[in-house]
Amino acid sequence: MIKLIFLSCWITGILFVSCQYKQKEVVQISTIDSTMQVNVTSILENKLSEINALSGQVIIMEVQTGHIKTLVGLTRKDSTNYQPCNKFSIQRPTGLMNPISILAALETGKVKLDDAVDTGNGIYSFKGGAIKDHNWNRGGYGEITVKQGLACNSNIATVKATLEAFKDNPMSYVTRLHQMGMGDLDKLKYFEELHPIRFMTKDSIWRDTDLAFTCIGYNLSIAPVQILTFYNAIANNGRMITPQLYKDSIIVINPQIASKVSIDSLKQALLFNITDGLGKPAYSDKAAIAGIQGTTLLTTNEDSTKNEYAAEFYGYFPADNPKYSIIVSINKTGLPVSGGLMAGDIFRQIAEYIINLK
Repeated sequence: MIKLIFLSCWITGILFVSCQYKQKEVVQISTIDSTMQVNVTSILENKLSEINALSGQVIIMEVQTGHIKTLVGLTRKDSTNYQPCNKFSIQRPTGLMNPISILAALETGKVKLDDAVDTGNGIYSFKGGAIKDHNWNRGGYGEITVKQGLACNSNIATVKATLEAFKDNPMSYVTRLHQMGMGDLDKLKYFEELHPIRFMTKDSIWRDTDLAFTCIGYNLSIAPVQILTFYNAIANNGRMITPQLYKDSIIVINPQIASKVSIDSLKQALLFNITDGLGKPAYSDKAAIAGIQGTTLLTTNEDSTKNEYAAEFYGYFPADNPKYSIIVSINKTGLPVSGGLMAGDIFRQIAEYIINLK
């Protein structure tokens, strides 16, 4: 009888623990801050209306935990109104590839940020193609450093620096990016619709012409959340972690994407971009900000006013001890378009809102 009672209690205990475990598995605590979500949505919508954009999204992520605090997407419903859009896995060319390519070049030891680069008159003819800086019709930037090239969004500076590092073996550029974790950015939990970044195939036959255009964001497809994940690793001193929509243990994608020396150099360049470069619209006197802007032509049309562009900005703050990583992405048709003036301004407003919460 005593044995039966003991056995019954033991089974009951197992069932109780099992039920508790299953219940614990089901209950998930969201990382989203509902108040922040509402305010960021308002900031984004106001800017989209002001510039007559097609759509936009903002993702805010805690640097060290990967917790996503806001996940906002808006698309134009009619000429004056926007509605929520949850398509966060759409991949496309990006204007934020330049610093990533420079980081890869720094890792080879063949390039340094203070190296001089001749960008000429803003047009670089390369094997039948032409690479232009945004100010080509104003005479270009002439001779500048690689660091200054990042701060003024010089495609020519990035292309020449990347070719210097990888021209003897263009495929080693892709290998380097794999080593830094970019080949794993399609395995983000909660973003299962992501595909591998298009140019990341290791067995492709690569030429320096492929390298020249890919290193500045063309010939590839990548989603803003993937860009955020990579740049957050820079803010996090090289540790790449997956974004989290529910509070859970940290998932490390790559413990160290690049050497500390290269990471520190790029962080200084991203800070310089805000104080002295085209990232000035994101500057705030409330906290030191580091970041980068980019603008990309997505589609072409016979009527040039209907060309579609992506205006993007990534940044983190405080620059000396980063807590938040933020990516802002806007789609609009026609000119003018500017990653710094448009997406960078949204970043500044959001950063100052978060800072004022304290």
